[in-house]
Amino acid sequence: MGSMDSTSAGRTAAARDRDDEGRARNARPRDGLGRPLPYGAEGVPRQPEGVVRRPEESVAEAQRLLDEGKPFHAHEVFEDAWKSGPEDERELWRGLAQMAVGLTHAARGNVTGGARLLRRGAGAAEEWAAGAESRPHGIDLPGVVAWARELAAEVERGEGAPLDAGARAPRLRGAA
Repeated sequence: MGSMDSTSAGRTAAARDRDDEGRARNARPRDGLGRPLPYGAEGVPRQPEGVVRRPEESVAEAQRLLDEGKPFHAHEVFEDAWKSGPEDERELWRGLAQMAVGLTHAARGNVTGGARLLRRGAGAAEEWAAGAESRPHGIDLPGVVAWARELAAEVERGEGAPLDAGARAPRLRGAA
């Protein structure tokens, strides 16, 4: 038996990515789709967590990341808005985060996860919109929901072929 200070990977607990309270820090480098890379590899700069932005700033930052083919990072922006925003908007931001994760999975070639999360996010956003405006914070919500449902169907027809996340990113504020 090994000591309680070691991990299954043979690294000591002190060498693990943990803060002083033992929570995961996730310091491992990641690629543009959020996949972990080997330690020491050059990854994509991480999206800072816990940033409080005005809703319009969240939409603009998420769109920039989506356009760059980084839906995993856009999901983190939506997650910050979900966690820091008003209670009555949480389902909107959660739905947008799920759609971004769905795009992430589709770009990784995960048919089931991609399609499921795209539809789940679309459903959450659509349900939220039933009692609200159709363009919250300038977001073309009906257009984004339609995009997610169409992409889910396309992903399922594509038999797991990864797609270009940047080229397939939604236009959050409608056609440019």
